[in-house]
Amino acid sequence: MEPTLPDSRHATSETSRQNTLEQADANLATVSSLLSTLTSEVDVAQDSADLAFENRLVQVRLGLASGLFGALRARHAPTAAHCLRVALGCSAWSASLSLAEEQRDSIEVGALLHDVGKIGIPDHILLKPGKLSPEEYLTVEQHRRVGLGILSHCCASGDVLAIVQHSGAWFDGSRDGYNLSGDDLPMGARMVSIVDAFDAMTTDQIYRRAMSRERALAELFEFAGTQFDPQLVQDFCAYISSESASLPGAVARRWLKQLSPENSNEFWRLEYRAPAAPSTNTCDAVFQHKLLESMHDAVIFVDNNLQIVHWNRAAERLTGIAASSIEHKKWSPSLVSLRDEKERLIDDPECPVIQAIKNGVQTVRRLSVTGRNGQRVDIDAHLVPVHGKNGLMHGAAVLLHDASSRITLEQRVQTLHEKATRDPLTQVANRAEFDEIHATYVQSHRDRRLPFSLIICDIDYFKRINDNFGHQAGDEVLQSFAALLRRHTRPGDLVARYGGEEFVLLCIDCDNTAATRRAEELRRELAEFPMAALGNKSITASFGVTELQNGDTPETMLRRADRALYQAKESGRNTVIQLGSGIDGEEPAPRATGWLSWLRGTTPDQLLSRTLVTSVPLNVVVEKMRGFMADHHAEIVSIAESHLTLRIDGENTPFLRRNSDRPVPFFIEMKFSEATVPAEGRGNPTSRTIVHVTIRPHRSRDRRRRDAIERAGQLLLSLKSYLVAQEVRGPSDLTVIPNTKVAPTTAETPSPTTTEVEVVAKLAQDAPKARSFFSWGSK
Repeated sequence: MEPTLPDSRHATSETSRQNTLEQADANLATVSSLLSTLTSEVDVAQDSADLAFENRLVQVRLGLASGLFGALRARHAPTAAHCLRVALGCSAWSASLSLAEEQRDSIEVGALLHDVGKIGIPDHILLKPGKLSPEEYLTVEQHRRVGLGILSHCCASGDVLAIVQHSGAWFDGSRDGYNLSGDDLPMGARMVSIVDAFDAMTTDQIYRRAMSRERALAELFEFAGTQFDPQLVQDFCAYISSESASLPGAVARRWLKQLSPENSNEFWRLEYRAPAAPSTNTCDAVFQHKLLESMHDAVIFVDNNLQIVHWNRAAERLTGIAASSIEHKKWSPSLVSLRDEKERLIDDPECPVIQAIKNGVQTVRRLSVTGRNGQRVDIDAHLVPVHGKNGLMHGAAVLLHDASSRITLEQRVQTLHEKATRDPLTQVANRAEFDEIHATYVQSHRDRRLPFSLIICDIDYFKRINDNFGHQAGDEVLQSFAALLRRHTRPGDLVARYGGEEFVLLCIDCDNTAATRRAEELRRELAEFPMAALGNKSITASFGVTELQNGDTPETMLRRADRALYQAKESGRNTVIQLGSGIDGEEPAPRATGWLSWLRGTTPDQLLSRTLVTSVPLNVVVEKMRGFMADHHAEIVSIAESHLTLRIDGENTPFLRRNSDRPVPFFIEMKFSEATVPAEGRGNPTSRTIVHVTIRPHRSRDRRRRDAIERAGQLLLSLKSYLVAQEVRGPSDLTVIPNTKVAPTTAETPSPTTTEVEVVAKLAQDAPKARSFFSWGSK
C-alpha cells in the first residue's frame, strides 16, 4: 500500500512538532557528516571544478536534503548525474512553458530526487553490466516505492511526493501499480517521465550507444498517447528544437543567483548544513589522467569488488564500449567476450583479471576480445594487482595491447596527416587535406557502420578583434584556438582550418552524443581561457555538430554541420547545436547485381518507388524536409495539394566514385498523409505520417545505368535518415484503422486533408528560405 502523502502543517501539537524537528535536525547533522565523507571519497577521481559546480547546484536547490543526493551519488554516480540532468532539463522546459515559480520549484526538486530509491537496489542488479532480466527489471521498478518511502519521512511538500510517486506511470493508465492516468496525473510527473526517457535514450549504455536527438524524439512520438502525454511530447519537441541551446545555462544561473539553501529548506523545514568541500585533484592526478587518456593501449582499473572504476579512451576504441556506460559496473569477461589462447570463451572462475585480484600475481597472456563491429581482436593482456599499505588489495590494473597485424584505416590516415600540408599560421590541416580525409572517413565509416562525427566551429565576432586589437592579435587568437582544438583530439581525429576563423574537427568512432559533449567542453574551456593578445580577455565560439548518417555524402554531412553552426549563431552565439539522426541499425542500400532486378514493381520511368512511415508528426516532417533540401541542394519543382516534387542535380547525388562517373539528375516525388495504426502491445492507436516516395531520373536513358540505380538507393536511405522513417515492405507491415487519413494507391486521389494542405503549403511558403540555405550551406 502506498504511504499517505504527509503535510507538516497538519501537526496537532506545536510542542510535539518542535521536538520532532529538533530530533530530525540532530539526526540530519550526523547523516550529513557521514555522507560528506562518503562523497569526497567517491568523487576523488572526478574533475574538482565540475564536481564543485554540481555540488553547489544541488545544495542551493535541495538545501539540507542535498545529503540524500550525496547518498545516491555514493551509491551509483551515473544515476545521480542522470537525475541532475533531468532536473535541469525539466526546469528549462518549465520556463519555456511559463509555469508558475511554485510549480517549477516542485518539479525541479521532484526531478532531482525521482530516482533516490535506487539507494535500496541490490548491488548485483544496480551494477550489472548488461540488460536486466524481467525479474531484475521488476526489482528495479520497486525503487520508486522505496524512494517515496524515504522522502515521506522528511519531505513536507505533497506536490514533490506526488511527482516522485507518479513519474513512472503511463499516460493511458496501462502500467500496473498506478491508479491515475491521463490529465489526472500530476503535470510535473508527466514532464519528468518525458525528460527522464529522453535523457536515458541520449546517454551511452553498455548494451547500446546513445541515440541521436532526432531518434530519441521519434521514440517519444512513437509512445505518445500510451506512455507519454501526447501534447507534452509536442511541447517538448518544440522546446528542444528552439530553446535547448540557451535555457539550461539560464537554469543553472537561476539556481545559483536566485535560490539559497535556506529558501530550499522550506521543502524540508530543517536547518541547512553545507557538506564538506570536495577534495581537489593534485598536480600528479592531472598528469596521470592526461597520460591514461592519451595512451594507445587500453587501460582498465577494476577494484577489489570487481567494479570498473576507469575505462580509458583506448579501451573505448578497442571494444566499442563507451566509458560512461560501463564505469561503475561489475567486471565480467563476458563484457568483451574474452577468449583464451585456444579461442575458448573464458568464464568468471578462469578470468585472469579476477585471478590477479584473488592471487595477487602479475601475469601476461595472449588473449582475444570482441572489438568494434563484432570483430575478434588479438591482444596482449598485462594484468597487474594493485596493493596498498599493509598489503591491502585494491584491485587490478588491466593493460590491453592490440597485437593484431592489421593496421586500422584511422592509423594510416593519421600517419599521412602528420606528413601532409598544414595551414601555415595555425599548423593544423588545411582545407584541401580536410576535404580528402573527410571523404575517406565518410566512405570507411559508412562501409563499416561505425559512428563518425563532424564539429564545425567559428569564433564569435572575430572582425571586432581585428578592428580593436589589430591583425597580429587576431593571428595569435587563431593560433590559440587551433591549439585548444588540438588538445581535445584523440588518435585518428583531425583538426583543420576551413577558412578564416572557421575550423572543423573530424571525430572518429564518435556519435552525436559524444561529439556534442566534446563541443560543449571546448566551448566552456574557450570562454574561460584568457587570451594574452587581448589583455587576458576571453573569447567565445559557436559550434555545429552532426554525425554521419545513412545516405550521406561528404557534402551533405558538411552542409548539415554548417546549418547547425548557422542555428548556433542565430541563437545568440557561444552555443552548441547538434543536427542529424546518426547511423541506425539498417543495412546500407544493396548494390545492383542486375538492373532488371531493380525495375520490378516500378513503372517504366521510375527507379525506385517506396512507402515510408514515421512516428514524427507532419509539422515536424516539414522541419526535417527543410534540412534535407538544404543539405542536398534540392530545388522545389512543384507543390500541389499533398504532393511535393524535388530536383537534385547530379553533382549533389551520392556517390560519384570515379572521375569518369557522369552526374545523373533525379526527381524525387513525395506524397504526405497521416494514418492511425494499431499500437502493437498497447491499447490506444497511434498516429503515423506516411510518405509515398518515387525516385526517377531526369533523363529516361539514365534509368538503365547501374550506378544511377545505386545512387537512387542512397538518396532513399538519406531521406529515411532525415525523416527517421522505416520502409513499408508489404501490406502486412502497415495495418491502417478504417476511416482515417491515408493516401490511396489508386489513380483516384481524393482531396487532401486540411493538415496535409497546410504542411505542403508551408513548404511552398518556405521554398525561398530553403533556397537561401544554398548560399551559406556550400561555403
